[in-house]
Amino acid sequence: MASDAVKSGGRREFLKTMAALPVALAAGQGGAGAAEKPAEEPKLPQIRLGPHALSRLIVGTNPFSAGSHLSVFVNHAMREYYTPEQVLKTLRRCEEVGINCWQAGAGSGDLYRRHRDEGGRMRFIAIDSGDGSSIAALAKAGCIAVAHHGESTDGMFKSGKLDPVQDYLKRVRDAGLQVGVSTHMPDVVDAVESKGWDVDYYMTCVYERHRSAEALDKLLGHVPVPVGEVYLRSDPPRMFKAMRQTKRPCLAFKILAAGRLSERREWVEQAFRDTLAGIKPGDGVIVGLYDRYSDQPAEDAALVRRFAAGL
Repeated sequence: MASDAVKSGGRREFLKTMAALPVALAAGQGGAGAAEKPAEEPKLPQIRLGPHALSRLIVGTNPFSAGSHLSVFVNHAMREYYTPEQVLKTLRRCEEVGINCWQAGAGSGDLYRRHRDEGGRMRFIAIDSGDGSSIAALAKAGCIAVAHHGESTDGMFKSGKLDPVQDYLKRVRDAGLQVGVSTHMPDVVDAVESKGWDVDYYMTCVYERHRSAEALDKLLGHVPVPVGEVYLRSDPPRMFKAMRQTKRPCLAFKILAAGRLSERREWVEQAFRDTLAGIKPGDGVIVGLYDRYSDQPAEDAALVRRFAAGL
């Protein structure tokens, strides 16, 4: 793909092509602001998170914070595009198409407050870890739920030291927020379930993208391991099974393999179809948006309405 882009338009065209790879639907013509948009679209299906009703589609934060999981070039393009003003504009568009929840990191509390001050109604759920010093600030900003960060969760699980996560979760509960655990590993969901922890929900990456080279070598039978993050097609069904085995709501993320499945419309549709068919009716999906080239909030909302209804 990269070589074709370079041949057809040089380095500038290549960077534009790479930047157009979203962490959401990239198909479609024209930018998010290129055409008039309807003020309102059909409501999205809802799930429950404690007392809160959330749209089944939740907007993720990685593109907003220039975390593409693709390349440094895409990160630069995302950082250039997603000024605070553009993030707020995208959140407003999300609301217009029925998306009512934003998932972000602990550092996004101030921007979320600005969104609310400007009339926005988006709900806010966060990931965080460490000493818990951010929890009070998140609660004050209007956050409704905090999940222990998946990178930290998985590292502690691999080292056999998962139990200290429970202390962090107790601090979230004491702050009056919904309590979550984020992970990229089905085994973590199974472990937390077996321990009977006081947890309201899980954030579940459908790809176990951070396996070591040794683990990949063992799993793939000495097949040469590609450079960079590895996304295996066999991973999503494993996570879907873990999600179905817990009664707690789960929020699936990276369903497009961090943009790797966004190159073709049929791949995007298949990812949404497989995810919504594989998870519980009370589960949701978190999808990052890069709406520089198309109206991704509307596109993804349409896919969720379609495939959540089994169409």
